[in-house]
Amino acid sequence: MSQPKLLVMGPSWVGDMVMAQSLFKTILSQSPTTLIDVIAPEWSLALTKRMPEVNKGIISSFKHGEFGIMKRFQLSEWIRPNKYDQAIVMTRSWKAALVPWFAGIPIRTGYRGEMRYFLINDMRSLETKTLNQTVKRFVALGSLSSQLPAIEAPSLSVSGENIEVILNKLNLDLKKPIMAIMPGAEYGPAKQWPADYFSTVVRTYLSKNWNVCILGSQKDKEVASEIKSSISLNISDGLFDLTGMTTLLDAIDLLSVSKVALTNDSGLMHIAAAVNTPLIALYGPTSPEFTPPLSKNSKVLRKITGYIRDRQGTERSGYHKSLIDLRPEEVLDELEIFIKKNL
Repeated sequence: MSQPKLLVMGPSWVGDMVMAQSLFKTILSQSPTTLIDVIAPEWSLALTKRMPEVNKGIISSFKHGEFGIMKRFQLSEWIRPNKYDQAIVMTRSWKAALVPWFAGIPIRTGYRGEMRYFLINDMRSLETKTLNQTVKRFVALGSLSSQLPAIEAPSLSVSGENIEVILNKLNLDLKKPIMAIMPGAEYGPAKQWPADYFSTVVRTYLSKNWNVCILGSQKDKEVASEIKSSISLNISDGLFDLTGMTTLLDAIDLLSVSKVALTNDSGLMHIAAAVNTPLIALYGPTSPEFTPPLSKNSKVLRKITGYIRDRQGTERSGYHKSLIDLRPEEVLDELEIFIKKNL
């Protein structure tokens, strides 16, 4: 019997790609010999290098929103010789379903959406009451049963060799505990705890002789600069601004040796959860019920309930009121309790 081959049209967002690992684990729990290949943009595809469930990652070069029908056809022709038995299209867009259809993959699984009935021939109904979390929706696409299987949380692998390289490069001494802070968020200030609040936490832990690493992408450099602006020189030796300086794989490894992470709802939050770093997640308008950190070693702090579609905060600097209401003193108290529990 030939080895089953599965193509997954993966998500673009970092957090979604982390959660996609739960889908991959489900597939292999049902069919352990299945080869899973994943197509996704380069920035999220990198995470599959730390997912032993994935056989091969294939870069999708399409820009966000790009139709690119010829590019999609060319990609489909390039993958056609792989003779995949099935494709799972994780997103609900019409464009995402084109490559598996062009490639002639016989079974094309996905949720109903954007009138793609011809492109998706294994159409799943999105039961929002049952599938009330992103990770559940992902896992259900790979389930061979009508019942949602037990969800296995993401667990990204870690490179000890790369950890050593990072620590030596930064001259980071693990005799001092590391706090990782992730002050950025994809939708900007509306999902971010205020920079001056982060500064209060950073000052407190630098004074306790901790190392504090600020993690994020190039676009998070501005908020990192705001945080650093109020840190006095006499305690700044343990502060490392790594925004825009590390790859996602570096972030995985650095988070794995951090004693605690303080983070907004972001892709890096999901990475921290997937390497079992103790973390406190700060939520504003987005919902921790829908996209929680998938780790028992986490705590969510939030001042409101439900999901609000706000993408722009109405308070100072564009922050959301609920995140401004989450005071630094409250977070520091929670951190102290949480760290004692996890040390």
